[in-house]
Amino acid sequence: RFSTATLLLNVVVSQGLFASLLLVGMWVASIPPASLGLGADSFALCPLAAGVGLGVALHGVNTVGSRLSDRFGFGDATALREAMAPDSASGWVVLLLVVLPLVAGFEELLFRGVLIGAFATGFGLSPWLLAAFSSVAFALGHGAQGRAGVVVTGLLGFVLAAAFVLTGSLAAVIVAHYLVNALEFVVHER
Repeated sequence: RFSTATLLLNVVVSQGLFASLLLVGMWVASIPPASLGLGADSFALCPLAAGVGLGVALHGVNTVGSRLSDRFGFGDATALREAMAPDSASGWVVLLLVVLPLVAGFEELLFRGVLIGAFATGFGLSPWLLAAFSSVAFALGHGAQGRAGVVVTGLLGFVLAAAFVLTGSLAAVIVAHYLVNALEFVVHER
């Protein structure tokens, strides 16, 4: 069992390293920002407000999924969250202002921006087919949350993917993803 500080440091280092490699790869490949959902209008008020609304709604769905998982014995999807919950005010600042924004930014850039946006633009593939594929990959990447966590994360990932396809805004899904994670910690661990 690792300490909370060690787990948070691991997330920052690993996600930061992978995000850096991803950004360098996109720069080398000359991927246009607009194909990633980073066009001029992706940071407008409407997509950001949609991200806030979606994040709050998905937090509610996530809470229901966790309760159903507990009730029917599908495993403890909350163990990782509990292990990562800080026990000091400074730990909460680091979690909410460093760790969770990094996680949301990297995961959305990879699973929505690249696996949907860049691949749809670069290879002419259906964004909806890519949304399904990226949601499965996203779910499998959350195996540490147990079987129920994988299922719930896959479903939430598809909703985020659909929001990305419909809004064309990576910022909207980053905001939504951040809020799902932040509310999960604040509501259930604070």
